[in-house]
Amino acid sequence: MKIKFNYSIGLLFWGSMFLSAQNDTGNWLMYFGTNKISDKFSIHTEAQYRNHTISPTNIEQLLLRTGLNYHFRPNASATFGYAHIGNYVYKSEQKSPEVEEHRIWQQFLTTNTIGRVKFEHRYRVEERFIEDDFKMRFRYRLMVFVPLNKQKIETGTLYLGIYDELFINDKRSFFDRNRLYGGLGYQYANSIHFQVGLLRQEVQTTAKTFLQFGLIYNTDLRNTKD
Repeated sequence: MKIKFNYSIGLLFWGSMFLSAQNDTGNWLMYFGTNKISDKFSIHTEAQYRNHTISPTNIEQLLLRTGLNYHFRPNASATFGYAHIGNYVYKSEQKSPEVEEHRIWQQFLTTNTIGRVKFEHRYRVEERFIEDDFKMRFRYRLMVFVPLNKQKIETGTLYLGIYDELFINDKRSFFDRNRLYGGLGYQYANSIHFQVGLLRQEVQTTAKTFLQFGLIYNTDLRNTKD
């Protein structure tokens, strides 16, 4: 309990420092799912409702993403997928997105464990069709999971999650953005996680902080019966 309390207080202090330093803070409401359909294949499902402000009433983006995962091993998988992103102008009528993006993406993900700490490496390539423009982007994310009240992440575990993700363009400005995240997660059941945290996004000459709420719901469709 002492370890859990100390980590929680530390995260809240770090978050309050971010929020006080930023007059303009947004929020992201997120869902992620891995839906297993066979021993080797699963379907990725994802929805993110991103807001310009901390109140979820001024939408910035609605991101819908899906893909087909192939699992080489329990700790390694590759994905091919599609995403649609609707972008909304700040304080507009927001009846429909002003800019729409269609995105093809490929991903390789692998994990490893050192002691009780789990490391996740995610490599992603994106082909982005934004109105009449085409762009490619490359991403690498290193995420660390640290269980706080158990030796490993399982049902009933509170854990710390930290990641840094770098985005690189294929042309024009080489650097696209960087995201630094820290938060707390809780595995409620074998297939359900809840997460809350703060993300700091640096985009070339600007930066913004986002409060994030996430739900991870993984299903095994092989067990579904008529």
